[in-house]
Amino acid sequence: MSYLFTPPATVSVPVLGLPARFPVHRIYCVGRNYEEHAKEMGFTGREPPFFFLKPADALIVVDEGQTGVQPYPTLTNNLHHEIELVVAIGTGGKNIPAAEAFKHIYGYAVGLDMTRRDLQNEMKKQGRPWCIGKAFDHSAPIGAITPLAQAGDIANAEISLQVNGADRQRSHISKLIWNIAETIEHLSMAWELQAGDLIYTGTPEGVAAVVAGDTLVGHVAGLGSLTVQVR
Repeated sequence: MSYLFTPPATVSVPVLGLPARFPVHRIYCVGRNYEEHAKEMGFTGREPPFFFLKPADALIVVDEGQTGVQPYPTLTNNLHHEIELVVAIGTGGKNIPAAEAFKHIYGYAVGLDMTRRDLQNEMKKQGRPWCIGKAFDHSAPIGAITPLAQAGDIANAEISLQVNGADRQRSHISKLIWNIAETIEHLSMAWELQAGDLIYTGTPEGVAAVVAGDTLVGHVAGLGSLTVQVR
C-alpha cells in the first residue's frame, strides 16, 4: 500500500521492566471525578460521569528516572496542572460490567492533564466545546506503565503532585467519585474500548497555575513517578 506522505509513527509508552512498549490508541479523560476538585471548580455532588478526549500525539512520554519537557503552550496565560492516575487498557470491549473491568486493564501510570484554564473557562461561558483548553499539543505528560500485577493496591493508593518541591495536590485514589471499575463500565457503554486506550481518571483538589521554569513531580503509590519541567 502506498501513501501520499509518510504516516505518523505509532505513539507508545514504556512499560517498567519490559523492552516492549504500549502502543496508544485513544486517550479518554474523566471530568470532575474527585469531590473536592468538583467543589473548587464550582460543582458539588456525584454527577453522572462525563468524558473528553485528547489526541494520542498530545502525550509527553517520560521514561522512568528522566525529566520530560512541558512546553508552555500558546494562547494562554493560565496553564494549570492536574495530577491523575492513568489506566492502560489491555483488552478491549463494549458494555463491560464493573465486576469484569479489571480483566481489561493492562496496567497503570502517572499522568498530568495540563489545561489552558483561561481558554477552557471562556469556552464554558460561551457554551462551546473546550477542546482548545484540554486537547492541545503536549497536554498529556505520562510516565512509564506499571503492569497490573506489580501495581499493588491502587484503589487505596496516595496520589500527589509537587511543584518546585512543595506540595500542590495530595489525596487518595479511594476518593474517586466514580472508581476505576465504574469508569470503565460507563466509558465502554459510550465507546468500544480498544487495547491501547488510556484513561485519565480525574484529578484531586489543588489545581493551580504553573510558569516557565517550574518542575512538576507526580506520584501514585506503587507506580513509577513522573517529572516534567515547564519551558
